[in-house]
Amino acid sequence: MTYLTSFHLGPLGSADLGALIALVSAWLWIGWLTEHPPKHRNSVGKLMEAYRREWMRQLVTRQPRLFDGQMVDGLRQSTTFFASTALIAIGGGLALIGNPEQITDLAQEFAIASGPKLLWETRILTAVMFGANAFLKFVWSHRLFSYAAIVMASVPNDASDPLAYPRAAQAARVNINAAKSFNRGLRSVYFALASLAWLLGPEMLFAATVFTTGMLWRREFASVARRALLDNPPK
Repeated sequence: MTYLTSFHLGPLGSADLGALIALVSAWLWIGWLTEHPPKHRNSVGKLMEAYRREWMRQLVTRQPRLFDGQMVDGLRQSTTFFASTALIAIGGGLALIGNPEQITDLAQEFAIASGPKLLWETRILTAVMFGANAFLKFVWSHRLFSYAAIVMASVPNDASDPLAYPRAAQAARVNINAAKSFNRGLRSVYFALASLAWLLGPEMLFAATVFTTGMLWRREFASVARRALLDNPPK
């Protein structure tokens, strides 16, 4: 027990290291569970995949296709907004790493946490890394939605065309992959915010990790939106 409490990995003590491992493990676990839910309880993300496929099937016979173009444009704008926000947050985090004295002085003034300068830089860098991952996911999602728009435009207008529904299925797959990347970016944003609790100490980081994981689980597996999606689902 004495060894565990005195163990250090660089600036990280046993409590900090344990909280960090819990954060990363929870992020990986909830991401995997959301994309690979049990068969008896689909996640919102999985349910939405069926709706996206139905959207592309309806695209074949919808005339005109203005609604579909507006939908894709709205999705691309969402990815642009979050990518820009993530980039601003990354810049702010890097600025704090270069000058962490402001945070350390504030922490000492309120006596909320203590530690060497390198520990504070590590705590901020963790949030920055989650933000960087989110930025990359949002950028890739934006590009995939652009690909999906091009494939959608190539879907024949004639439902009797042998390429119509296979091409629509291709558009659905690209659209689904774009949505997955977008959702992964959102999860990284959630956990980046949770990692900021580390500035208050490892106990607060652990509490924020539990809260964030529980919130994401509820939204994917026990939300009102999920119950609504289960009514009259696509075949």
